[in-house]
Amino acid sequence: MPELPEVEVVRRGLERWAIGRTVASAEVLHPRAVRRNDGSLPDRLKGRTVVSAERRGKYLWLPLHDDPPGDGGGRPGGAEEALLAHLGMSGQLLIVDPLAPMEKHLRVRLSFTDGGPELRFVDQRTFGHLLVAPMAVRLPRPVPEPIAHIAADPLEGAFDDEEFAARLRLRRTGLKRALLDQSLISGVGNIYADEALWRARLHWARPTETLTRPKIVELLSAVRAVMTEALAQGGTSFDSLYVNVNGESGYFDRSLAVYGRQDRPCPRCGAPIRREAFMNRSSYSCPKCQPRPRNARP
Repeated sequence: MPELPEVEVVRRGLERWAIGRTVASAEVLHPRAVRRNDGSLPDRLKGRTVVSAERRGKYLWLPLHDDPPGDGGGRPGGAEEALLAHLGMSGQLLIVDPLAPMEKHLRVRLSFTDGGPELRFVDQRTFGHLLVAPMAVRLPRPVPEPIAHIAADPLEGAFDDEEFAARLRLRRTGLKRALLDQSLISGVGNIYADEALWRARLHWARPTETLTRPKIVELLSAVRAVMTEALAQGGTSFDSLYVNVNGESGYFDRSLAVYGRQDRPCPRCGAPIRREAFMNRSSYSCPKCQPRPRNARP
């Protein structure tokens, strides 16, 4: 599943190609892709203008105005609504020439009044979705209502390091489980959790209540560093399912230290990387740099 860096790469592409454009029509080719809008998505998008491209964690959204700037009139609400997207396991938001053939797994296509490139939502496994949703304007940073419960992510200004440290220590659970809790910190998934924990020399089962404040600071620094580096390389692509808006893959997989590297030497000490079962998936770590604590939590 795309994590924060991959979603941010897509957001930056949408920021370049979609802002200021007005939707001429929206065609739904698979109802599951808009399952939370009950078939109303085309009518709710037609004639609306994209204001910006935003992201929190693994979600991104396009705030909408009812009319092109300066036209006036139209439905009430303006940017109080947004087109919210979750990419799921295989979702792709692509900017495509309107005359280009339809992709095999095309689910939704948006055309614009300027006749330029379309925005297409392609999703092989159909776990992702698009949704026109109201904005939760009461929050310090407005976000769409369906994700109002999602915590700030470590790359946004609204993230509070002190609050995170206090809440993390109160969790009384395994460290990686806490990092994957999107109500505590959003955007961190399996890949970047493993990479950050390796950088901070922490085992994924370390009890959260045993962490000192300096160690939490070091962990947050590692999370931000690995995500920033991944962003610079276009994200992590293990297959063709994750691509940017131009259909290009990222290449941070070449820089991974532990994730997916079972039995290969640790880049820091040379010990063979181990793989352990975790929440129906896998955790990768170095047995020497990240020793398993005696009081480990699942």
